[in-house]
Amino acid sequence: MVYFVGAGTGAVDLITVRGMRLLKRADVIIYAGSLVNPELLSYAKRRCEIHNSADLTLEEVLEIMHRAETEGKATVRLHTGDPSVYGTVREQMDELDKMGIAYESCPGVSACFGAASSLNLEYTLPGISQSLIITRMEGRTKVPENESIESLAAHQASMAVYLSAGMLQELSRRLIQGGYRTDTPAALIYKATWPEEESYICTIGTLYDTAAGHGITKTALVLVGDAIAHHHYERSRLYAPDFTTEFRRGKE
Repeated sequence: MVYFVGAGTGAVDLITVRGMRLLKRADVIIYAGSLVNPELLSYAKRRCEIHNSADLTLEEVLEIMHRAETEGKATVRLHTGDPSVYGTVREQMDELDKMGIAYESCPGVSACFGAASSLNLEYTLPGISQSLIITRMEGRTKVPENESIESLAAHQASMAVYLSAGMLQELSRRLIQGGYRTDTPAALIYKATWPEEESYICTIGTLYDTAAGHGITKTALVLVGDAIAHHHYERSRLYAPDFTTEFRRGKE
């Protein structure tokens, strides 16, 4: 059995209890060494076979999984954040299907939620935004044309932009072209929840200068939207005194 486990955003204690238990039971661990906090490997048992996938190809990763399966061993494929977000897990699962190897997924805390906790944010403030768009700029991995930054910016929703810290001038230009104001609140979070985390509140117009001033060129998440400033939002109706729910009758 292969278990795809989300390592969380960086802090060792932000892995799920299930993920921690799977690490402790694993006979083989293949971890994304370029992004996963290596301290998580302290959960591994003494004789666990550990591989860093940073210098491996997909085929080499699959070979390790196949060998472990033929030897009756349990494998944990440890991905950063949550495996379902930019985790490249589907291509691995499809190949495991071909090999007849069973697998399961264990969710993790994605970077946008780790960043929100660091800044005490709520992305879905009534009257401001009720949506969170998770996206990225196009790099070596293409982005579908109908998911361009400009088209998504037109919604004026809260947005978390991954894998784009090296393209902030272009990101800002396209966000503004799509409809955000230049002074729309933004945040730049470097290595969210890691001990070396850095976070800066700015605007879309000052994103590049903020990053340049602090030497941030990678491993950073960009947040955009008025919810970051948390001003002028409406109070939730759920807790309003005159709001009736299944559990509480509203007061007139």
